[in-house]
Order: sequence, then C-alpha cells, then structure tokens
Amino acid sequence: MGKALFDRQLVAGHMVQHLYKHMLGWPVTFSDLEHVDEEYYNSLKQLKYIEDVSMMCLDFTTMEDTMGAKTTVELVKGGEDIEVDNSNLPEYLEACLKYRMMGRVKPQMNELLMGFFDVIPEPLLTIFDFQELELLMCGLPVIDMDDWKEHTEYSGEYDREMENHEVCRWFWEVVEDFDQEMKARLLQFVTGTSGVPARGFGVLQGNDGNVRKFTIHSVDKQMCMYPRSHTCFNRIDLPLYDSKDELSEKLNLAVTMVATGFDIE
Repeated sequence: MGKALFDRQLVAGHMVQHLYKHMLGWPVTFSDLEHVDEEYYNSLKQLKYIEDVSMMCLDFTTMEDTMGAKTTVELVKGGEDIEVDNSNLPEYLEACLKYRMMGRVKPQMNELLMGFFDVIPEPLLTIFDFQELELLMCGLPVIDMDDWKEHTEYSGEYDREMENHEVCRWFWEVVEDFDQEMKARLLQFVTGTSGVPARGFGVLQGNDGNVRKFTIHSVDKQMCMYPRSHTCFNRIDLPLYDSKDELSEKLNLAVTMVATGFDIE
C-alpha cells in the first residue's frame, strides 16, 4: 500500500474505516465497533442500561474461539480477578473495545504499519483525516446519482411518499449539488466506505455480507437534531427538517464533523 501511494497508484480494495484511523494514530470509537461487529456492539451497549451490572457475573476477560478451540484472554492484567460492576463498567467497555479493534490483531497491524511507514514516513500523513486517507489511496468513486436514487429505500414517515417526500427531495437536491469529494464523504458517513460496488448501488452490502441498500429513515427533529448514520445497515437517520437550508446546514456539518473524530451529538 505504501509503494502504491508513493507511486500515485490507486488501491482497488477498500479497508474497513478503523484501519485508516490506526494508520493515522487516531482513537477508535464504539461507532467503529458497530460497523465491524454489530452483534458484539449491541451486547456491550445493553450493559449500560442494566441497573446492577454485577448480576451479569462478568470479569475483565473475553473468550476467543480459534478453529474451534476456546481460550480465555485477559483484557487487563489480572482481569480474571476483577469483577465488573457499575463503578468500573466504563473501563470494562473501553477494554473490550480496544481488544476487539486492536489487541487481537496487534501483531498483524504492527507489521502492516512498519511496512507502510518504511515507504511513507508517518509525519507526512498528519495533514490528512481518515476519510481523506481512504480517498487518497483508493481514489474518488464514480457515483451514478440515478443509480444511487433508484436503489435507495425509505422508512418511517418517508416510506409512503419515498423520494417524493418533501424532505427526501431536499436531501437529493443537496446531494446533487455536492462535489465528488463531498458525495464520497457522505457515502463514508453512511456506509463506512467511499467504495461503490462494481454492479452499482443495487448490490451494496452491509458489514454482514448481505445486500443492504442505502436507506433514508425519518426521525423526529426534537429527538435528533443532526443526521446520524448506522453503517452496519447503510442507513441515514434524516430528521424531518422544516426547510432545505436547514437540512443542508445540518447534513454538511454531520458529514464534515465525523472526519474530525468528534460526535456532534
């Protein structure tokens, strides 16, 4: 990859989003985990709503299944002797996130980064965010707007009128006015990658490998001021805005802010 970037050759394969963050030394977040392992993400998320977590009889370990052989891995030193309770739940969740996203592949990641930085010095990447790095390595996608709109699904209040709903019409008008880079960033925001399948949006896949079409879902503006994404479903939750200008402002901010590593909510 480093040689390809050095020679200005595009890499056809898109990596998962958090790998670009690793390359830049950016922290990973739970939204990254949702894209990689939705089931595990949901199981951890549920722990935050349990009144007494100690009743779950958890400790600071996790189970690894390698070719059918199960082994216990400590998330922190002495983890088998540390019971998870409400007071240390945040530390437990953080330890689970770090292990699932980094710890279990640390040797492979170190080798990848060593090889990459042998060709491209690490300081040269500091001017990019992780979305820009993907676009730099893989190039801007060729986006067919007619194909995108044709293979988009609608849910919630948008289900009946679909693209004819006033808010959906505003959305597509705003996206049509985006330049190619901003369209690619919107794709990254909603699907986790700027890549478009060779056969078009009709075969867009979720992180489980199944076809999950680009979906626009309605949400109450009082519950959610900004568009939010669910990359595992290729879904954007689009609030019921009162004007096209408001939609444009909030969508631009949501798509732009995700590249900084901060959550506008």
